[in-house]
Amino acid sequence: MSSSPTPAASAVPGSAAAPHVVEDCFGVVQLLSDGTVRRSTDYSVLPLVGGVPPDLPVEWKDIVYDETHGLRLRMYRPTTTGGAGEKNKLPVLVYFHGGGFCLASFEVINFHAGALRLAAELPALVLSADYRLAPKHRLPAALDDAESAFSWLRAQAAASPATDPWLAESADFGRVFVSGDSAGGNISHHISVRHGSGRLPLGPLRLAGCVMLWPYFGGQAPTPSEAASPPGEPMGTALFDQMWRLALPPGATKDHPAANPFAPGSVPLVDLGDAFPPVLVLDPDQDALHDRVADYVARLRAAGKPVELVVFPGQGHAFFVREPCGEASDELIRVIRRFVHGG
Repeated sequence: MSSSPTPAASAVPGSAAAPHVVEDCFGVVQLLSDGTVRRSTDYSVLPLVGGVPPDLPVEWKDIVYDETHGLRLRMYRPTTTGGAGEKNKLPVLVYFHGGGFCLASFEVINFHAGALRLAAELPALVLSADYRLAPKHRLPAALDDAESAFSWLRAQAAASPATDPWLAESADFGRVFVSGDSAGGNISHHISVRHGSGRLPLGPLRLAGCVMLWPYFGGQAPTPSEAASPPGEPMGTALFDQMWRLALPPGATKDHPAANPFAPGSVPLVDLGDAFPPVLVLDPDQDALHDRVADYVARLRAAGKPVELVVFPGQGHAFFVREPCGEASDELIRVIRRFVHGG
């Protein structure tokens, strides 16, 4: 699996140069010299080891949460949690997929498999949400879309009973968690900050926690683990840098607040109120982002924010996406279950 920048242009002699590819990310997304974006729906470049978990007692359906932009989410509900009634209500896990803000969807089989496991084994009502992708829709579009997803959920809770029957029957709106892997982990941070700063009021929802899987942060000064990432590493610094070029506003550096949560223009952690939720951070120690994630956790602690860090030895970036039924993913599910259910 590889990505490439700037192939050379080819032009017919005596004619104007035809648009050429200036960024090629796995062949899935190509940015042309005239600003055109080509996008494929073939995600076979994203390996799935072990397949989809078989026969999990989960039902799912797709819902439009933002009609203006045609954005959808997939709702997963376990079918073995008993009948109706408050005692059978489930925590709600709002999950945002990874992909460097440029790739993927909840429909990609890897993310579908992971959501099935989360719904069945936590158990929880899982809302796996799409958002607009770069480079056609550069940041902060994805962050704004995530805010729209929570505004939609808030409206559902305020309807009492919720308009959607699955939410009305099964959702515990007092236990809502924001979660995601990689870019989705970044989104989860920004949703928590927007809520903690008062920009995103959620009542009658209660944001009970934030679950971040190897959050995708950046910065101009490389960390030791980023600098040590081999040039050909499929999930390494070279790929992450390319995705930041595609995702950030034109001309922005990796010290843009959307990438670097401690850059100028970011909301200081000490200014966030009690609405900023407890945080669980899951960190593979072979990830090029390992040092940056450790620094993020240290800064949360220094600001007095409740945060738990769980390190997965020997694992790399996106291991749950690559192998959702592996042993490390089994432990990941156990860790999230403990955080969500409080024991």
